[in-house]
Amino acid sequence: MENRRKLLFVVNPHAGKEAIRTQMVRILDIFVKSGWVPTVYMSQHTGELPALVRKWAPDYDLVVCSGGDGTLNETLNGLMPLERRPMLGYIPAGTTNDFATSLGIPKQMAKAALAAVEGVPVSVDVGKFGSKYFAYVAAFGAFTDVTYSTPQQYKNSLGKLAYLIEGAQRLSSLKTYPIRLEYDDGCTEGEFLVGLVSNSSYVAGLPVGRWIDTSMSDGLMEVTLVRKPAHMTELTRVASNLLKGELDPEVLFTVKTRQLRVLSPEPIPWTLDGEYGGAPTDVTIENLPRALTLHLPLESLHPKKKRSGGAL
Repeated sequence: MENRRKLLFVVNPHAGKEAIRTQMVRILDIFVKSGWVPTVYMSQHTGELPALVRKWAPDYDLVVCSGGDGTLNETLNGLMPLERRPMLGYIPAGTTNDFATSLGIPKQMAKAALAAVEGVPVSVDVGKFGSKYFAYVAAFGAFTDVTYSTPQQYKNSLGKLAYLIEGAQRLSSLKTYPIRLEYDDGCTEGEFLVGLVSNSSYVAGLPVGRWIDTSMSDGLMEVTLVRKPAHMTELTRVASNLLKGELDPEVLFTVKTRQLRVLSPEPIPWTLDGEYGGAPTDVTIENLPRALTLHLPLESLHPKKKRSGGAL
């Protein structure tokens, strides 16, 4: 036992379709066979993990979390304030799992568990939103709150279809937001239907990489804004296309930047990794380059980096 390392395993037992309940013994067996001594904590309610992780993580060599993107976000917000951050492993168990998809983390829990303890260490950027942190996206506007406003029982029974149903119900009550966006090399103003500040190839299942080059470790955030159409009669069509993952080039604004400031005369509700992030009128968002190190499966890396790991 002297050579075994300590692992903190934080779990959201209600994520996705609660598959973790049938996989727990197999996952723990993988941890132990790989030379780790796991301590397990089952999350009891939303919002509790940041304080728990911040308190407990310094005593561990590795933190592994299992749940959806919200569980990942809470774990991240517990790790980031620490001077010495343990490495992170992630076993996706949510409905969309955008972060895991972008990094090539397997959907099969056993494979993800093996990658979490035996994978290659890779450093990725982290976003900072005011005093909070996000792993892959800060967003406002149409449909961006669907992930946290859709009841968990619908997510468990319907999966991604629950999000589409919830989003479609909102087409008749869309709102646009007047903002001023200040970024590294300039600024833009206008009314926008939706805004994404991302560090991921996928957001809410949407392939962001279709309309802007994405990287999770280049020190830059990808900003995507959808402008209010010139004619209000086009608003529903634009929103419908957005819901399907199709964006209209004529209303699209994109830019890559290290830092940005978003100002508005009215409070704007934001989501951070799919969880409610507040409603500020003035917020600064910045990229923290390669601030977090994760264990990722070898096959998810670029061939040139397979020997020694690195950054994506």
